[in-house]
Amino acid sequence: MLICQLTDLHVCAVGLPCNRVSETNMFAARAFRTVAGMKPAPDVVVITGDLTESGMPAEYANLATLIRQHLPMPVFVIPGNHDRRDNLRRDLAHLPGVTTDPVYVRYAVDDHAMRLVMLDTVVFGYGHGELRDEQLAWLDRTLAAAPDRPTMIGMHHPPFACGIAHMDGIALRNTEAFVAVVARHRQVRRIICGHHHRPIFTQVAHTIASIAPSVAHQVELMFDPAEKGAFNFEPPAFHLHRWTAADGLVTHMAYVETFPGPYPFIASPDYPGRLP
Repeated sequence: MLICQLTDLHVCAVGLPCNRVSETNMFAARAFRTVAGMKPAPDVVVITGDLTESGMPAEYANLATLIRQHLPMPVFVIPGNHDRRDNLRRDLAHLPGVTTDPVYVRYAVDDHAMRLVMLDTVVFGYGHGELRDEQLAWLDRTLAAAPDRPTMIGMHHPPFACGIAHMDGIALRNTEAFVAVVARHRQVRRIICGHHHRPIFTQVAHTIASIAPSVAHQVELMFDPAEKGAFNFEPPAFHLHRWTAADGLVTHMAYVETFPGPYPFIASPDYPGRLP
């Protein structure tokens, strides 16, 4: 199974840029075209939040059009802090799972070799994420329902600190409670996140938690807590998670843009290894 994770699209209304200079609509369309042209094509696309810049109806309408135009495979989404849950639930109700729950955008996908559990971490009006006791109980029940299925949890806010101070300040709160739930369910093979606009990996409980880069702009890599946050145009990228029963889960970072090449490997006559 090949799972394509896109994140932090920040789609705007048609014709408008994000943050004055980031043409996120173009970035999203280009990323979608890249994914659709892959061979083999991903089985599913997972978008881990910040689907839009401000959660407005015109933004969701634009995103819905882009998905319909470019992505033929199932697309599973969750909100980020830039989204508005009610608007997302109304304007993207045609996407699988979006309205399964009466309040949150949370659901499980059981149709594939790897089970997907999509978790809503948004606290509307704030940048940080949080999981209430009821949400943690839902996660516990949902994971307990399929203890033998390899499982991936998708969420927007990372449940760990990464050292970039301004992003750590708006990561997931009450991480200890979340980690305690995950620790009870050994079938969780990966926790995938967005929010930080950078590729970052660490261990959470018994599993790996990863953050995918944005398909638009990236957050500056800075560890000085006195520095204010900023973004740049490092190459847009996304994660491809490959699951097989034999090899387990392996993650690749893929770039949206194309680069010179491919060039064939032609070994030097002095190459000391064994040639095939």
